[in-house]
Amino acid sequence: MYLTQGLHRSLQRHPGKAALAHLAGTAERNTTFEELLDAVARRAGVLSLRGVRRGERVAILSPNSDQMVQAIFACWWLGAAACPLNTRWSAPELAHALEDSGSSLLLVDASLWHAVPLAATARLTLDQLAQEAQAQAPLPDTRTGGDALAAILYTGGTTGRSKGVMLSHANLWSASMTRGAELNNSPDAVSLLVAPLFHVAGLGRLVGQTLVGGGCVTMAQFRTPAVLAAIEEHRIADIVVVPSMLQSLLDDPGFAPARVQSLTRIAFGAAPMPPDLLDRALAAWPEAEFFQAYGLTETAGAVCINLPANHRPEARATGRLNSVGRAGLGAEIIVVGPDSRELPRGEVGEILVRGPMVMQGYWGQPEASAAALEGGWLHTGDLGHMDADGYLFIVDRLKDMIISGGENVYCAEVEAALRSHAAVEQAAVIGIPDAQWGEAVHAVVVLRAGVDGDCGRMTDELRAWCRERLAGYKCPRAITFAPELPLSAAGKVLKNVLRERVAA
Repeated sequence: MYLTQGLHRSLQRHPGKAALAHLAGTAERNTTFEELLDAVARRAGVLSLRGVRRGERVAILSPNSDQMVQAIFACWWLGAAACPLNTRWSAPELAHALEDSGSSLLLVDASLWHAVPLAATARLTLDQLAQEAQAQAPLPDTRTGGDALAAILYTGGTTGRSKGVMLSHANLWSASMTRGAELNNSPDAVSLLVAPLFHVAGLGRLVGQTLVGGGCVTMAQFRTPAVLAAIEEHRIADIVVVPSMLQSLLDDPGFAPARVQSLTRIAFGAAPMPPDLLDRALAAWPEAEFFQAYGLTETAGAVCINLPANHRPEARATGRLNSVGRAGLGAEIIVVGPDSRELPRGEVGEILVRGPMVMQGYWGQPEASAAALEGGWLHTGDLGHMDADGYLFIVDRLKDMIISGGENVYCAEVEAALRSHAAVEQAAVIGIPDAQWGEAVHAVVVLRAGVDGDCGRMTDELRAWCRERLAGYKCPRAITFAPELPLSAAGKVLKNVLRERVAA
């Protein structure tokens, strides 16, 4: 289980096949598997010459690109761990990750050179790495794998300072096999890597494609006209999105179903999929496989997959549309109470996961690691319940649950009720301190374009809407309106930012 194995296999099977294409405006760079393997081996030689040793960490700050992909594989080729950093972080956040990871070298895209903290470790631009690689002899692959550290991915920081999740070669390999066992990954399919590679969804997709010898197209940012053009021109078959991305594609003036019929597999996660949006997508891609995946950075990717059959209109009556599916190959999943004992089916508790894809721990944080992996299970911090057939339903984040007047309020349930209103584009619910009830339910709502934005009228209308669908204690006591919600790079709502804004 070493992550460069797919490169060797592809060199043997189809050396001239397209491995990578990077799209940047009208420019395009293409790389075959033979060229990719040579580029990786030469870059690994540069890293070694620069003093990077096996087992050390190399930080990478870059938007998605072919050069970033080559740098990641060069780390693995050498036996080092890649630490891709969030391109949206501030200088203090970057400085924390660099110091925390103890990276011996920082590889940075030239466009982000200005963002690098002055006190950062030794650094090199990806362009410089490419230039030096041309004159560098290829380094033999160390074929480092198994339990060796492959990556440190920093959590999104939605509830506080990010922690470095330690993922081994075996972790990332196992997560890819879990996904592939549920849905066959054809080597003929081309995947669009627009989800950031510093996020487990993007990195995991890269790993999965490379292991089977599939091609990848990289884009630095999700821009709907460019994504639509890429799908059409490169015959993209596979994409990972959050629902808001899918909606922006469908809403783009340039969208036409005929342009995007090559897209046969659409994976989504990170946020609930509104049924009306799914119906629009199914109408646009009648032959495509839609599936929801559930996983965490700490599980190196998906551990649950809700298969395409459950997303078709004829299957809605089963109630499984809102499920994240059943435990994938190699994963064990249970729902437990506060005493960590498994609960009867249907009862809400914390979701625990066990399997070869579960992280090694948090870098440099033994206490946090021990707490997260207590009893040999990963304590996800997610609340959910499981039905009699093993289908898992996510209810909320444990930290986001509101306790109002002694009653548990699951934010996701209130958000779903708000989103079902025709005027609501997005909704996020948080708990705010309340002298009488302990916490009060507060909603932040983004209205659809063209909706009359009379806040007083809309507040009354939405509160009445919720009262028809929810118990009184679950209904928002206050609603504020915003032009957009603060999102992480993974598409998750930053509720800590919302709490700060509401408090201010």
